[in-house]
Amino acid sequence: MKEPISQLEFRVATLDDARLLSELGAATFRETFVNENTPEDMAVYLSQNFVPERLEEELSDPLSTFLILELSGKPVGYAKLSKSDPDSGVTGTRPLELVRLYVLAEHIRQGAGAMLMTACLRQAESRGHDTLWLGVWERNLRAINFYNKWGFERVGSHIFQLGSDAQTDLILQKRLSP
Repeated sequence: MKEPISQLEFRVATLDDARLLSELGAATFRETFVNENTPEDMAVYLSQNFVPERLEEELSDPLSTFLILELSGKPVGYAKLSKSDPDSGVTGTRPLELVRLYVLAEHIRQGAGAMLMTACLRQAESRGHDTLWLGVWERNLRAINFYNKWGFERVGSHIFQLGSDAQTDLILQKRLSP
């Protein structure tokens, strides 16, 4: 029996969460994209982006914030926000990037993604950002539909390198009311 959504809570990650985020990030990325990519490209990408040392670097970046979503104390997803330079096409005077919004497959369609998105929007607005933007793989239709439901609109595209495969990410943005 699944636990009720009322047991979902989020917290801001600390440097001590590097290993947890590397494992959770690798698991969610693998679940989402393993069937659409070669094992070699997946292995390269995972080894470059979801190792504890890499997550320690990201957690140490003062321009980034990680939000961990937990169900009864067990991590089920996370989001990464960053004050990075916006992609071309992104408007607003104070944009914030939603770099990742990852939820374990068993918790998708149970409100976990919505809870994380709500937390991200609150973080962005409370910090005075007027735009939240992101890149999403053009073939990830479930994610695109999710973002569209939240009011994100396409404003461009860019190349996302996954191992040896140059993939197209759609750039989406949502105007905020800080």
